[in-house]
Amino acid sequence: MFFKLPSGESVPFSAEMISVELSDGAGHPFDQDFVHHAAASVFHYFKNDLGRKTVSVAEFASAFESVLNGLGLKLDSGRVAQITDDAANKDLQLLALHADACELAFFPRLRAAAHSQFQMTPRFVRFHGLRGCVKRLVGAERWSPRCDSMRDQIVEFLRRTLHHETSGDSCALLVE
Repeated sequence: MFFKLPSGESVPFSAEMISVELSDGAGHPFDQDFVHHAAASVFHYFKNDLGRKTVSVAEFASAFESVLNGLGLKLDSGRVAQITDDAANKDLQLLALHADACELAFFPRLRAAAHSQFQMTPRFVRFHGLRGCVKRLVGAERWSPRCDSMRDQIVEFLRRTLHHETSGDSCALLVE
């Protein structure tokens, strides 16, 4: 199945490729297996039950939010559903390129990009090109454990930055 991104491009996805992390208002994560199975169920619904070949990120997010609410998780009603197809997005590969693949130059650029993205769309911030960005920063041609570590650092950096930017208000972050 293809996910139609806010930029207009369609990217092939499988249920295994969907990664979702949710936390409650206090920053405590929900059970990852539970969330993963819920996301896989929504994927199955669109692909097999509805026979869809393409689904927008906003449509998927809205259905996913409905499922989680139906399973008893108390999410900020409508927060995910407010994701629009014109949501701001930033290319992480381009940031790594402009930082000359240097981590010391990359993270300040990433902080500035997150700030500007939040200013444009305070409810939803999207960064894409994570895999290529990580490989450029690490200097790897193939994915490695070092790449896993760098990916985790970037995602955690974005979470902390946006938490600081939002002062505890709800904001959806999508990193792909």
